[in-house]
Amino acid sequence: MIALQHRLLRASRAFLDPMLNLGLITCEEAARVLREDVCLSDAMVTQEVDRYTFGMPGQATSYFYGYQRLMTLRTSTKVALGAKLARLVFNDFIIGQGLLPPKLLTAAVRHEFIPSQD
Repeated sequence: MIALQHRLLRASRAFLDPMLNLGLITCEEAARVLREDVCLSDAMVTQEVDRYTFGMPGQATSYFYGYQRLMTLRTSTKVALGAKLARLVFNDFIIGQGLLPPKLLTAAVRHEFIPSQD
């Protein structure tokens, strides 16, 4: 259950962070969503809204964008390798690349990882 709530929190961050920073939603309305729909405590709601507006604006959307790109890369790698894809080996390769922009990480997977698994 906690994994599902964390997934819900990540999804809400992806929407609430940019909406707050673009003025499409008020802090009070974002707090209501976090309290009623995501079921966070008042202390966590305050922490999240402060994070989106003062602490790290834009961080949630960049995180979510990176997560989506990584899931897309994993899916395309699975399509390319089929049953040959060992998830642990893939994950180790990704971590071993260090901090790369998504385009360079995709190139590394396509030109180094996939050929090495055949």
